[in-house]
Amino acid sequence: AGARTELEAGDLTLVAGKATVSLAASRVGSLLLEVSYANNRGRGGAVCDWPAIQPSADEPVDFDAFWASKIAELTAVPVNAQLERVEVDPEVDYWLITMDNIRGSKIYGQLAMPKKRDGPLPAYLQVQWAGVYGLRHEWVAHQAKRGFLALNIIAHDLPINKDEAFYAELKAGALKDYPAIGFDDREASYFLRMYLSCYRAANYLAMHPDWNGTTLQVAGGSQGGLQAVVTAALHPKVTVVTANVPAGCDHTGDDVGRLPGWPRLLARATDANRAAVHSTSAYFDVVNFARRVQVPTLVGVGLVDMTCPPEGVIAMFNQLQGPKQLVIMPVAGHMNKHGSHKPYYSAMGGWNSAIAAGRDLPIRE
Repeated sequence: AGARTELEAGDLTLVAGKATVSLAASRVGSLLLEVSYANNRGRGGAVCDWPAIQPSADEPVDFDAFWASKIAELTAVPVNAQLERVEVDPEVDYWLITMDNIRGSKIYGQLAMPKKRDGPLPAYLQVQWAGVYGLRHEWVAHQAKRGFLALNIIAHDLPINKDEAFYAELKAGALKDYPAIGFDDREASYFLRMYLSCYRAANYLAMHPDWNGTTLQVAGGSQGGLQAVVTAALHPKVTVVTANVPAGCDHTGDDVGRLPGWPRLLARATDANRAAVHSTSAYFDVVNFARRVQVPTLVGVGLVDMTCPPEGVIAMFNQLQGPKQLVIMPVAGHMNKHGSHKPYYSAMGGWNSAIAAGRDLPIRE
């Protein structure tokens, strides 16, 4: 069941170039089929009774108190927003932006809006997938051209516009395995600063004089999907979330025999710190944030995704408290590694068009 147990294996006989594989599901959860021939391999997935998939662990009793204390710590730090105007596109006003974060750290990003605007704008916060890399101005300029006040932040305490060698050195060195930095201490976790960056970015948009006061969308995939759900849980001004194959779901999946989502914190633990990692992970698990999300949320899940496995993502989705839509992609892996994510992006396109036009969201529950 799921990705942890081999249920059946054998050879197939093709009839007119086709073969049928059938298996009776014995439990709630997902199934993965892998077919190999010569040097070719194909995968497909199925999920049984997905609304019944639940998290693998209870949340900490002081979850809300902890995050309230962290937001208070951030609020005590002046925003100190610094804007540097740069010409990147004749249709867009664009700035590099930095803001202050906790404990002397910084938030780096890019802000854009259309040059021609008749009034206040809907806001769009784009948060980034995993890795160590710079940001491209096209990402935020594209949203500005669609009529948004758009902000895109990097996940790290790094400038966004250095050369590739700068990021490559950090990726191979100090940030090679950044999810494991402080992963056994909730006060030192690498994700603490990252999550608070998202909160401050959303707050910046919510305080911006060009925001229309009604629409603040947070969007991302993988680690960006993780941050999108977290931001909506922490900041009351977020009004809509779009999150494809979100990471960080169900860190304790191993406890119930299923594959946990990236970054698989417990797989990085040792015998000496496993208990501490187990405890710490709960404060950063997207499943627990999802219970605080009451706004419309679109989530994509790939049934052959081994990076952000479907059961954890679906367990998170089932905790969302607002209107929601799950796009199940049976042959999609993680991001663009396997299969097409077109079903999710088609649904997201419909949501985005409705948001930009001020129409009701086309939610298919």
